Amino acid sequence: WRRRSRRRTWRARSSPTSTPTARSPTRAAWRRPCLPRVVPPRPDEPCLLSCPQDITREAWVLTDEAKGYAAGGSREVHLVAAIPPEGASRAALKEEFGDVVFDIARKAAAKNKWIRFERGIVLRTVEDTTDEMQELLKRVENGEVVPDLIKELKRRKLVTKEKVIWYSLKKGPEFVVKRKTLATDVTREHLKSGDWKDLEFKDYNYEAQGQPIAIGYSQPLLEVREAIQNIFLEMGFSEMPTNMFVESSFWNFDALFQPQQHPARDSHDTFFLKAPATTTQLPDDYLEKVKQVHQSGGYGSKGYGYDWKRDEAEKNLLRTHTTAVSARMLYKLAQEEHFAPNS
Repeated sequence: WRRRSRRRTWRARSSPTSTPTARSPTRAAWRRPCLPRVVPPRPDEPCLLSCPQDITREAWVLTDEAKGYAAGGSREVHLVAAIPPEGASRAALKEEFGDVVFDIARKAAAKNKWIRFERGIVLRTVEDTTDEMQELLKRVENGEVVPDLIKELKRRKLVTKEKVIWYSLKKGPEFVVKRKTLATDVTREHLKSGDWKDLEFKDYNYEAQGQPIAIGYSQPLLEVREAIQNIFLEMGFSEMPTNMFVESSFWNFDALFQPQQHPARDSHDTFFLKAPATTTQLPDDYLEKVKQVHQSGGYGSKGYGYDWKRDEAEKNLLRTHTTAVSARMLYKLAQEEHFAPNS
């Protein structure tokens, strides 16, 4: 087996009667994609092939440009062939071949003494040319090593060095021409015919993953809520803490300017706590401002005109809505010296 690191293809070389080794002379007519590596079999697998031996060597291969020269001839030969007996001007040849190609072909042809120059005219000095470059490239393409001429080919960027990896494989003790399918279960037909006695069963793999279990799925409305929630989080919003299920009447009602005699605050609509029945952790300065708005108004409001009682505001209850959390957070943000949204 051979793998070229640049082309990344596998080629099998074997003769009809020999084992597949790297030195077999005949190339098979099939290819298959390059495998990432050749590994020895697991302990529970039959040993079809022995562990491979890596054989690495380096070879010179033609570039795409050089392959064109090997097939159709070098540039300098084409340049000489394009010059008529009376010669041609540099401008005409540059127009025909292009500046870059003309410059390369001119230098190579002049080095071989195939052309000369007189007052801007390019003249031929030979009638026929032998394309030694084409012959040399064909030799390299066929795998022949030409160390004394490789330097010139490298200078003209016509060859590159390629690393070739060979794998030498031999038949293992379990090698077969036709792979046998091992049985995985004993069926009713096996028991009836009695051929289960001759079956060869596949070993169990106790490390294999089982079939995934079908479990419940998210409720569609919850998925929509999560999608909307993620949108706001990505925009820089933060979620308010809503895990305080016990709240004071002050934040649940009074801070939202719901009067203390409102029917919603009666015991049949709200669950009040017996222990602890009240709270003492209320901000006195803000509590006083809320009290004034309830009693006499403020900020454009006339108020409710009743005697607001602190004892009623200190009663603990099971939070009846999350707007109470909003009131707490707005007060907390107002205490910050510089408020800025999360980036």
